[in-house]
Amino acid sequence: MGKPLKVGIVGCGAIIAQYLANFRKLNDIDLVAVADLDPARAQAVAEQYEGVRAVSVDDLLAADDVELVLNLTIPAAHAEVALKAIAAGKSVYGEKPLAATTEEARQVLDAAREAGVVVGCAPDTVLGTGIQTARKAIDDGLIGAPISASATMVTPGHERWHPNPDFYYQPGGGPLLDMGPYYVTALVTLLGPVVSVVGAASHTRNERTIGSGPRQGEKIPVTIDSHVTGVLTHASGALSTLFMSFDAVKSKSPNIEIHGERGSLVVPDPNYFDGDVQLFSLGAEDWETLPVSAGYVDSGRGFGIADLAATPAGSEPRAGGAMAYHALEVMESVLESAHAGSAVRITSTVERPQRVELTVLTENVDALQAQEAAS
Repeated sequence: MGKPLKVGIVGCGAIIAQYLANFRKLNDIDLVAVADLDPARAQAVAEQYEGVRAVSVDDLLAADDVELVLNLTIPAAHAEVALKAIAAGKSVYGEKPLAATTEEARQVLDAAREAGVVVGCAPDTVLGTGIQTARKAIDDGLIGAPISASATMVTPGHERWHPNPDFYYQPGGGPLLDMGPYYVTALVTLLGPVVSVVGAASHTRNERTIGSGPRQGEKIPVTIDSHVTGVLTHASGALSTLFMSFDAVKSKSPNIEIHGERGSLVVPDPNYFDGDVQLFSLGAEDWETLPVSAGYVDSGRGFGIADLAATPAGSEPRAGGAMAYHALEVMESVLESAHAGSAVRITSTVERPQRVELTVLTENVDALQAQEAAS
């Protein structure tokens, strides 16, 4: 459109700092207003960001100069806030997950389609140079036809550092729904949509002890599966194995590995935007680190909104609602399969998003120049 996208933020919790830092670097984003149920938090944000006003949630949704609402509320409120924004004629971009359930997520997508607005959703980490360089390696045939993948996330539990970790051990929490969006979205970006899943799940402790903050030493109940394993069958025929745990201690395995007929890739942590991609080719003697060759350089949270703003009208954004819905259904279905003891078919699908060519969206071109010199 040739002009910045005007954005209003609902929810001024800790995560907003990362978005604010990147909005300052993105010429295509113009933050105009912030709102929070706690007016003081919104006012504190407005005071540190020039040209931004603190308003009520209702006033932000009604504002004529807000074109897109960035929804940074808690997951339980994602659908409610998104639906109100859509009803006000605004496009929406939300933190993961799209909604607490696929039923609520479907309501959001249906409402957006009827209103003619756009839905985007984190994680946009898959748009960074880490996942996108791996994607280009697959597209270029460096590993041949993909056969399988593994995705591993191991931590002994967020209660060790989080002062209020109750949510992680209640319905809607757990390692898969908390961290799975990063891994499932990366796997779909790399290998395409999923058509069926098989899952298994368990938990080793019925309570956890908070390790920091004013509630240190308090015990909280565990009412969800805290260790989840799943096998995803992609439409391409590739098989991905998920290993998500709040029970185990540590893993030396790479975050994601992709295996093909002629080689294997080590893919960096999908919770981050960059990182080295390593290739072991058939007949090679050792791993090689691939040069950065695709993705948004020096990117961070909020780049998905800039990508959405640049998406042609009528096209689905790379970090769009369709991808977020598909990832949510995959995760829900893994848990359903774990409890039912049988495979579950995935009813949704999504186009494998177009690769991000090596792109600088900010004025900081040093990183790109360094990579070009190295290659």
